Amino acid sequence: MTAYNILYIEDNPDNMRLVKRALDAKGYVIHGAVDGQTGLDMAESVMPTVILLDINLPDIDGYEVARQLRKHRNSDLRHTPIIAITANTLKGDAEKALDAGCDVYMSKPINIRELWARIEAFLPSDDFLPN
Repeated sequence: MTAYNILYIEDNPDNMRLVKRALDAKGYVIHGAVDGQTGLDMAESVMPTVILLDINLPDIDGYEVARQLRKHRNSDLRHTPIIAITANTLKGDAEKALDAGCDVYMSKPINIRELWARIEAFLPSDDFLPN
């Protein structure tokens, strides 16, 4: 199986540890960024397969990160799947994340099995065929 790069943009160290541990168990390579600008910079160097994005970040919010990724000069980054993972659960928050360019909206606390399924849905299906 291919080792996929996952970029997780999250300022909460506890959430970062939880997700990193869960995704390490599946063999993914996790790259962590603690704020939006660092995440945008890392996205260019890492070229992730999937981006996990917190919305409440200390510098630019996740909505703006998603918008910038969707307008990025690199077409691969423009089309990288973005999964919003946020504590924002008010009416309209999911729509706001999707409108900003996120492909999936998940609320915290994170359901690890759902996260695995959401990520796997974006991976090339030929990696899951028997040899």
